[in-house]
Amino acid sequence: MKPIEAARVESAIRAAERRTSGELRVAFARFFLGRDVQRAAQRTFARLGMDRTKLRNAVLIFVAPVGRRCAIVADEGAHAAVDATFWASVVEKMVSRFRSGDLTGGVETGIQEIADRLAGPFPLEPGDVNELPDTLVR
Repeated sequence: MKPIEAARVESAIRAAERRTSGELRVAFARFFLGRDVQRAAQRTFARLGMDRTKLRNAVLIFVAPVGRRCAIVADEGAHAAVDATFWASVVEKMVSRFRSGDLTGGVETGIQEIADRLAGPFPLEPGDVNELPDTLVR
């Protein structure tokens, strides 16, 4: 599998955040070997202070390329805005791309899907402030 391309991921985040006030971050855990990727994602979400956005609409995509796994953690506002199966369907689409060797494309797919869904309940408003960095977290 090719390494993740940080510039493409960061560009996808910026493009997504031009359509929604939702705050997206991607954390890349190159050496994660643990069993519980969801728990690791939740800890990372908290460590990054993603639960402190004004509208509580932050979403973290946590990628563990060893084992081609990922998890998504959404704050309460973003989670309430989607149906219960949405996050799992995004993870499935991402993992499918990972399995074909396209780590960066899988992450881009996840970012786009999430932005598409959040754009309705959380449209980009005039004067929107980017509350979280758009950089890839390693």
